[in-house]
Amino acid sequence: MPSETLKDRKSLPDVTPMMRQYLEVKAEYEDYILMYRLGDFYECFFDDAMIASQELELTLTGRDCGGGRRAAMCGVPYHKSDVYITKLVDKGYKVAICEQVEDPKAATGLVRREVVRVVTPGTLTDGAVLNEGENNYLAAICFGTERIGLAFADVSTGTIRATSFFGDDKIVKLKNELCAYQPAELIMNKLDKDGKSIAKLLSERFDTMVNSAEKRFFDYEAARQHIEAAFSNDERCMINSELTMALGALLIYIEHTQKITAQVSKNVEIYTTNEYLELDYNTRRNLELTSSMRAKEKRGSLMWVLNRTKTAMGERLLRSWIIKPLISVSGITNRQKYVKTLVNNSRIRDELEEALSAVLDLERLMGKAVYGTANARDLQSIGASLSNLPRIKSVISQISEFAESDIYKEFDTLDDISNLLLRAIVDNPPLTIREGDIIRLGFNDDVDYYRDIKENGQSIMKSIEEREKEATGIKTLKVGSNNVFGYYIEVTKSFVDQVPERYIRRQTLTNCERYITQELKEMETTIYTAEEKLVTLEYEIFCSLRNLLRENNERIHRAAEIVAEIDVYRSLAEVASKNGYVCPEIDLSHDIVIKDGRHPVVEKFVTDSYFVPNDTYLNTTDNRLMIITGPNMAGKSTYMRQVAIITIMAQIGSFVPAREARVGIVDKVFTRVGASDDLASGQSTFMLEMTEVATILKNATQSSLIIYDEVGRGTSTYDGMAIARAVVEYTHSKRVGAKTMFATHYHELTDMENSFEGIVNYNIAAKKKQDSIVFLRKIVKGGTDDSYGIEVAKLAGVPSEVVKRAKEILKDIEESSYIAGVKPKAEEKNEVFDLLSVIDESKESEAAEKIRATDINTITPIEAMSLLYELKKMLEG
Repeated sequence: MPSETLKDRKSLPDVTPMMRQYLEVKAEYEDYILMYRLGDFYECFFDDAMIASQELELTLTGRDCGGGRRAAMCGVPYHKSDVYITKLVDKGYKVAICEQVEDPKAATGLVRREVVRVVTPGTLTDGAVLNEGENNYLAAICFGTERIGLAFADVSTGTIRATSFFGDDKIVKLKNELCAYQPAELIMNKLDKDGKSIAKLLSERFDTMVNSAEKRFFDYEAARQHIEAAFSNDERCMINSELTMALGALLIYIEHTQKITAQVSKNVEIYTTNEYLELDYNTRRNLELTSSMRAKEKRGSLMWVLNRTKTAMGERLLRSWIIKPLISVSGITNRQKYVKTLVNNSRIRDELEEALSAVLDLERLMGKAVYGTANARDLQSIGASLSNLPRIKSVISQISEFAESDIYKEFDTLDDISNLLLRAIVDNPPLTIREGDIIRLGFNDDVDYYRDIKENGQSIMKSIEEREKEATGIKTLKVGSNNVFGYYIEVTKSFVDQVPERYIRRQTLTNCERYITQELKEMETTIYTAEEKLVTLEYEIFCSLRNLLRENNERIHRAAEIVAEIDVYRSLAEVASKNGYVCPEIDLSHDIVIKDGRHPVVEKFVTDSYFVPNDTYLNTTDNRLMIITGPNMAGKSTYMRQVAIITIMAQIGSFVPAREARVGIVDKVFTRVGASDDLASGQSTFMLEMTEVATILKNATQSSLIIYDEVGRGTSTYDGMAIARAVVEYTHSKRVGAKTMFATHYHELTDMENSFEGIVNYNIAAKKKQDSIVFLRKIVKGGTDDSYGIEVAKLAGVPSEVVKRAKEILKDIEESSYIAGVKPKAEEKNEVFDLLSVIDESKESEAAEKIRATDINTITPIEAMSLLYELKKMLEG
């Protein structure tokens, strides 16, 4: 008989009691896949079963649902359910877990069941299915008339942050913030034009599940009651009604899904976006801060270079620092202080590395404890991890910068919690928490008593037997048992006269009599019920330990934060020491001064040659806007990116890849680097390019850093050149006035240096030898008029016939230009500074001059090696 859908069954009154219970629960969770507990399985029925069987590749069966009809059905073992639930969530489904909430043995009739947890993309708590070094955020947006409230929570770690936006650029700021956090799930109070724009952005870029219909969670009074008591008076001044509703909706939604009151930690961070360096999505992507553009993986990103953390908490914190650099001089120099002292002390770094390596993911383990999903292994892991905190605190106490800091003073080593957990939980507890074998011997007298009875029942009976033999004088007396009569004392008939009056006859056999005593009867009951009592008692103790952790959540959470911070400082120090980075000077000027700067990522991939360092000097006066020309593949983009990345690293608090650096605080970094068609939204490459340029021109300030790479290349030559020139003029003007690097192949723009104060020409030096080209990777002052495009095409492997024909066409164009009165490129080349030709003509004197200019007393080993390499290459030409 075919199975029915849920729609078929809703109107049928003749369903079985179990199916009626299922349908009642399902009616409250219509938009969810309902996992209904039956014995050792979670079962799905009707439409849910059809979806689950297809998505999870499960066998679809059926079950009688009353009236001679069958319901579609499939199921998964409850102890492996997390794997299947996560798969469904990854595919965009929400899952409701319906559990048995009373003991089946004690139930009269149908066991009571309730939904105990709802799992959605933003409420996953199992560290085994989440990316270890990344947060998994749930976001809530409240659109108001003048303001927008935004709140984020990582349910798995307990991290909660909230902010709000106002002004004409509030939507832009909202999008930037959402792109920084990349939430797995979003709820919002309305789906108007702006809401639809946000939903489209997040779902397309980050596969965010957008719950735009969850308006019921946005209740001002309910929100106010949730959060009012959690904040100080100073913090309350920052909390407007939109922020209140966003944060309240977030907490109420967490309670709705986790079925437990959300703990509003006093460490909830209310922040403003102007506390951090502003980076939009395009800038983070173009600079490859946390993932590479092509492979979308950590390798090849700044995070990949800087991450030498030993804990998952540390890795997540480092990621948050990279996407949210500081703009406070004091905040940055405070971080530098800790990094610097660890750079100078390799022994302390090594000791910290060893101690930190033994600390597991306390934040996510505590997340499971708080929301009631932690098992005994999780508690044992928490105890073992906490036991390493005294060692970490002892190590940092050896350095005055740490010993005198709030980090040290606030570092609670939680000895009471770790000692209790390690005394209570066995070393290798089982995955289940309702089957015993959790509590360590010696922790609880009753547990020891019942375990002794369970494991030594025969010994106990043997001791009773010996005692009774001695008391009665019956040498053949023995204690036995069977499944019918239980335990008994057996006496042969020849000794029946010696049986004491306290013996109660239980059974008469041919050759013997069997008796019971009050002691034996009580012990029989004790032995038979010992295992059940032991399991129940162990579960009660486990729950009390888990509740204790929940009560101490803020203490443990703060300790985990401190461990993460120490881990990040150690990581940054390790990277700085190994890679020859220096501590940049940070100030409030508008200058960026970098000597021998290097790209931290690219230099890691340069193994068969020497990465050429370059100087940079930018300000908002005489070196405000650099027009950078030079061939394709020469390194213009790498050079500009390295300046932006070094600036960001400096404002993270990291050391930077340079010989020397001074960075005036930058409020925003913008990049217009490359583009690709977004045909799904109807935007071409050029439209995207112009959209990005428009965003930069509208939002950049004098304190910003802008990188433009080939503006105007997506349209015709004259249009593009006109746009490029106009963008340069506007960016250079007082309406923006930001520090800017503008790479272009429109060599005609180089004449702007003569017309505008603050515009300076630079080029990437290259040497053309016959039909080939050598890139020197060195940025030098002055412009260039040749992009060496044909030579680059040849290097790229373009067929020789195409290259030859291109040269012929170029020659015709140049001759036509000459006839028309335009100066040919061949004549202009004599005016271009060519670094390599200088080296060719006087390479020995050049090398000698470089040696004379070097201070041997101050040069570092790595600088000496770099100098030798450069001199060797110079002399070899």
